[in-house]
Amino acid sequence: MNNRIIVTTCICFLWTVQLHAQTTLTLEEVIQQAKAQSIASKSAETTKEIFYWRYRFFRSNYNPSLTMFGNLPGYNKDFFQVSQDDGTFAFRSREQISSSLSFALAQPISFTGGELSVNTRFEQFNNLDANPDDINPIYNTTLVNVQLFQPIFAFNELKWDLKIEPLRYEESKRSYVEDMEFISREATAFYFNYLDAQTALQIAQFNLANDEANYNIEQGRYNIGTASKDQLLQLELQVLRDQQSVTQARLDLQLAQLALRTYIGRQENDDLQLDLLLPEGLPEFEIPLAEALEYARQNRADFTEFERERLEAQRDVAEARASRNQTGLRASFGLNDAGARIGDAYQNPNQQQRFNITFNVPILDWGRNKSRVGIAMANQQLTEYTLEQEIQNFEQEIITIVGQFEVLRANVAIAKKSDEVAKERYDVAQNRYVIGKTNITDLNIAQTQKDEAVRNYVNALRQFWFAYYDLRRLTLYDFIERKRLYVVNE
Repeated sequence: MNNRIIVTTCICFLWTVQLHAQTTLTLEEVIQQAKAQSIASKSAETTKEIFYWRYRFFRSNYNPSLTMFGNLPGYNKDFFQVSQDDGTFAFRSREQISSSLSFALAQPISFTGGELSVNTRFEQFNNLDANPDDINPIYNTTLVNVQLFQPIFAFNELKWDLKIEPLRYEESKRSYVEDMEFISREATAFYFNYLDAQTALQIAQFNLANDEANYNIEQGRYNIGTASKDQLLQLELQVLRDQQSVTQARLDLQLAQLALRTYIGRQENDDLQLDLLLPEGLPEFEIPLAEALEYARQNRADFTEFERERLEAQRDVAEARASRNQTGLRASFGLNDAGARIGDAYQNPNQQQRFNITFNVPILDWGRNKSRVGIAMANQQLTEYTLEQEIQNFEQEIITIVGQFEVLRANVAIAKKSDEVAKERYDVAQNRYVIGKTNITDLNIAQTQKDEAVRNYVNALRQFWFAYYDLRRLTLYDFIERKRLYVVNE
């Protein structure tokens, strides 16, 4: 029984050591981890939430609101000035307590910019210095009061917000998808940075092992007099360089791993050594330029932003033109009463009516309003020019990246073939060196070409995947699965 426990414990220990020694990840797995747990993804989620609540706040501006306000109670004790019949003044003391409570139900009128409200109010006044014969306390009530406030020829912010704010919210939802695609692009960059360091370490270790073997061969030849001291020292120097390269490559790999872990949000106590696989299986798909441009126009936040900025420029012109005259209409109708008791204040309410039109028209402003309108119109024109240039730049970026795809795909194929040829040439050179058919200089040249070919192949893959995720971000369309990455009203 004890032996079984020991064996089981040993197996579990070895399995745990192996598990914590290394984990293999693909590019897709790294991207998914970055989207799920990176700080960048959490920031994108938070930004999306902020715009969601901003949109909710905007919608609430068009809903009725019920407000309660009042004064419970208000106490006042002071001396006040009283004018006498002979023109002199006397000062008398007063001590009062007053309370009030009101309710107001207000509804904005979005298509006119006005507001309709229904109000009710209850007031109580108590004069502590009153004579015994005076009515005290006294109650005043407004059973109901309907008010209308309507600006005339004024700027209607509610109407413009109905046009602009839904676009801003739609823009934020598209921007969120773009942010997630940008995370894919950044995760790809960290992935290939790690691959570069991982490849460099593999190259350095391979070269060190081969050069140490070659040094032993050369030392044997030197001992029997078939090799010169110069050749032996050259190989010894090469081995020392290889050892230095391995040390530096290990450090670079540790730094690249730390950067990758930090970006994708892996736990700090996760001590797994990452082993990344080359994403060599390039997907086959077509990218019609007309489709790419159309998907970009339909899906990208930029085009929604362009439309929003045009509306904002038009809004600013409308606001500047409406700011010259400030005219408003205010009307109300209600029922109110007063009494010595609360019930008396509600028995026979009287009509309460008010109506007035206010205006503020500048007679002489020295061209201030004309200048304000001129600035707004010039800014509107500048916005149109700027947006036109941005659209051209945006479309040019898509045209460029679509045109590069076949070249990038061909570069990957050429780099892969070059890597295979360089490896085979090195193997031939190594075998020829072992049998004494070539010198160490030719072997070093073959080794340098082999190392360069490996790096070129990794870089070609990097450029292809960069372009692929840039294309997804620019069009919000997956050309492999043939589906949109963002669906309107999702």
